Amino acid sequence: MARIEAVNEQTLIVYFGDRIDDAIAADVNRAIFQVRESLGDLVTDIIPSYNSMLIGFDLNRTDRFDIIKRIRLALESNTDAVTNNNDNQVVEIPVYYGEEVALDMSDVCDKTGLDSESVIKLHSEKEYRVYAIGFSPGFAYLGSLDDAIVMPRKSTPRLKVPTGSVGLADNQTAIYPSSTPGGWQIIGRTPLNMVDWDSESLAKVNVGNKVRFCPIDKDEFLKQGGVL
Repeated sequence: MARIEAVNEQTLIVYFGDRIDDAIAADVNRAIFQVRESLGDLVTDIIPSYNSMLIGFDLNRTDRFDIIKRIRLALESNTDAVTNNNDNQVVEIPVYYGEEVALDMSDVCDKTGLDSESVIKLHSEKEYRVYAIGFSPGFAYLGSLDDAIVMPRKSTPRLKVPTGSVGLADNQTAIYPSSTPGGWQIIGRTPLNMVDWDSESLAKVNVGNKVRFCPIDKDEFLKQGGVL
């Protein structure tokens, strides 16, 4: 049973668990569709996270007690056919893992005891779930890493991480959609633009999607528009 708590007069947070795993992430993803389908424009905003979602609602058309009742009814509805499509969508992301862009590969190798080829193999062989979008537009938190390449964040964050950089932090991986400060351990770079300004969500990937990283060489990286 989901736990619903008030954040302020027109915002609620719905908790589906207290840990990060695929089953709870699937519950969050399903709930997004259930609430949107059942409540329509009564809901002004939905922000999903690892095990919860923040819901904003139109205070001129409903109140906290009514919206909580509506949300509980929505969560009991059946939208499996809709959410399964999103859950099954796999987005392939090309990544160049060359030394020019893998700014922290040597540190990752030192800390894990692996060579770069092994790190690349472990990183690219897994399929990751998009748990949340945040930090900056299009920044997707993906999990979970193979235990062998779980890495702490950098003790001193960079002031500017290049656009498209692929990094590791704790048991997650992510892509920097724009050049921002950051403390993730950078092991590669994608030539893709991770922000789609023509889409409703802005992000190239959405919560519930799966992501697979596909290694490419330097020539292919440049051919696809990558910048060194």
